[in-house]
Amino acid sequence: MVKRLSVFGCILIIICACKEQKHYHNETTPFQKKMNATYKDVTTSPLKPKDLEVFEGLDFFDFDSTYVVKGVLTPTPNSEWFQMPTTTSRVSKERIYGVVTFRLLGELYRLSLYQGEATMTTKGFEDYLFLPFLDATNGFETYGGGRYIDTKIPQGDTLILDFNTAYNPYCAYNENYSCPVVPRANYLKVKVKAGVKAFKSHSY
Repeated sequence: MVKRLSVFGCILIIICACKEQKHYHNETTPFQKKMNATYKDVTTSPLKPKDLEVFEGLDFFDFDSTYVVKGVLTPTPNSEWFQMPTTTSRVSKERIYGVVTFRLLGELYRLSLYQGEATMTTKGFEDYLFLPFLDATNGFETYGGGRYIDTKIPQGDTLILDFNTAYNPYCAYNENYSCPVVPRANYLKVKVKAGVKAFKSHSY
């Protein structure tokens, strides 16, 4: 009887643990599959040749629905164009399209969404918005320079942000790329444990 009770207790512990982690999914997401396919393809990969030779896949946080949030987008139609600095001497002409307000892990945050002059006239990217952000994982679990999220202009004032699709700029893999520098104003005072993790290069 004691043995049976012990086994039953272990089962209860396992069940409770699973319930606490119910928002995690171990299967590979379409975003992860697409990213890995892009990085494995020599014609599209930003990886250096030595890194590409041994590349098996990017390191991701497990998908977590906690980091899929609904925000309210407030457009800023009168915002001025400015030259966004990059990791090289190149600059990118951008403007703040609007500010998205959302709650994450119980706290209220606001991030600026950017619209590029070049993308507005590029077929298929007319409604493209760029969300660069920094968080407390940078320099530890994730790339020190911050990460990006791609999104689109919504039909109304509601915008879904999926931090599970946060990715590193190409310069995290190869310094020859020119990447927009994340504005300090887009800093989240929280650990965003979602999306792509830091990359460990094999090129020395």
